[in-house]
Amino acid sequence: MTLTLREGDRPAFFDAPFHAYPPDIGYVSPMRGDIMRMLDPRKNPLWTSGNPFRFWTVHRDGKPVGRIIAHLHRQSNERWGWNRCQFGFFDCADDPEAARLLLSAAENFAREQGASELVGNFNLTAMQQCGVMTGGFEQTAYTDMIVGPPWLPGMLEANGFARFFPMTTFEIDLAGAAPPPAALDPAHFTFAPIRKSTFPERMEEARLLLNDGFHDNSMFVPLTAEEFQFQAGELSAILDPRLSSVVKHDGVPVGVIIAIPDLNGFLKATRSRVGLTTPWHFLRYRMNRKRAVIIFYSVARAAHGQGIMSAMLAETLGRVRAAGYETVGGTWIADENPASLRQVEKMNGSWLHKLHLFRKDIA
Repeated sequence: MTLTLREGDRPAFFDAPFHAYPPDIGYVSPMRGDIMRMLDPRKNPLWTSGNPFRFWTVHRDGKPVGRIIAHLHRQSNERWGWNRCQFGFFDCADDPEAARLLLSAAENFAREQGASELVGNFNLTAMQQCGVMTGGFEQTAYTDMIVGPPWLPGMLEANGFARFFPMTTFEIDLAGAAPPPAALDPAHFTFAPIRKSTFPERMEEARLLLNDGFHDNSMFVPLTAEEFQFQAGELSAILDPRLSSVVKHDGVPVGVIIAIPDLNGFLKATRSRVGLTTPWHFLRYRMNRKRAVIIFYSVARAAHGQGIMSAMLAETLGRVRAAGYETVGGTWIADENPASLRQVEKMNGSWLHKLHLFRKDIA
């Protein structure tokens, strides 16, 4: 069987995981239109700001069975003193030769850029999807969680990559969620919901709070308004205003939590494509949604240590439960962040998946 590497084929880049993975892997793709936008050098702020990138698909007898993108994020290197390139969207059938072709292409790109290491997965979004699934393969994922087959970690290691920066995803059964701590004083604290009518204002507050609260987190790079809007703008169509809010203390934003209904059932039903039946599937999903997912939450550094995070999460979980949702998932928490891990445990959350980044020195 013939194996070929192809560069710059956007339709094949979207199609590859559908050919690479059987249904029991549980892979769920972002919408096709979103993938096309991410790869468009005229639309994605990661590329319009001058960061180089290339992407490839590997084809077995003409059918795409794997993909990868390699890119240089100059802002990360400047902020953290690195000399690295990143790879993302590494998806591949259980085919060692296909994996070797893809990873070699990404390594060659890194060498061309003068990088000393190649690190991934980083999947090109403002609220960065990252990691390679290394455990919990049997667990059902939520929207914005990276899903992969059990053979990917071994493929990376066979090609000289080593795992680091472990992460964990989580799930909270709202029927068994822990009781809330002391509530925030309503005389001083308010929860401003994120609705369509207030979307631009609330989301800019959310961006600033994310940048502030995550400022000292390893690998985090503050997001520009353009980068944040590129990803977050599409949320206005799917937001449930009962789930997301900006917390204000005497009118000043101090915390934010962005949560959305889990879209994976809808995405599976439509195979992440827009078609004639898409409106029907979307209406069916809206009527039956029982799962929500926390995309991120953050508290301003000046407000740390005041119990705002715990109270904000407890208040939000109560609202989600009252809205008829049954479970809430969380995209990932770094294992080096014990405070956030303890926060999940206090809410009687359970762990779903293990993720790692993978790194290779480039000689």
